Amino acid sequence: MTAPGFVAAAALGLSLAASAGVPATQAAGAGPSGYQGTWVLDGRDCADVFSSSGKGASYKKPVDIFAPAFIISGTRLRTPMATCRIVSVRPTGDRQRLVLDCANAVAAQEVRVYMKPQANGFLTRYYNEQDPTGTGYRRCSP
Repeated sequence: MTAPGFVAAAALGLSLAASAGVPATQAAGAGPSGYQGTWVLDGRDCADVFSSSGKGASYKKPVDIFAPAFIISGTRLRTPMATCRIVSVRPTGDRQRLVLDCANAVAAQEVRVYMKPQANGFLTRYYNEQDPTGTGYRRCSP
């Protein structure tokens, strides 16, 4: 995968990982508790992307590498193509900035994601601090 492709996949998945209840400023040492669980693009069916087992949620096989979804467990954020460590969660205006160290089969890179928790288990992911619209995600499971 090319570096721009990796960044797009990682940013998409990483930005899906926020939820209400995360303190305004938080180092991710113990894991951001309000971000835990599975997340999918609003309008998509959770059952089409995720399956659950005794060990927790995972991506349904065969994995749709383009699925706009992610899983946060502890300080790890996983997209269909990348695994990231959540380095920090910090406020920036009415949004939160997540700094992630991400890696896939061919590259490793720091990724910054901007999110805003919404009511009822939803969040909005923004492409940058100036993005006025964002993209909505909903929590499938805690």
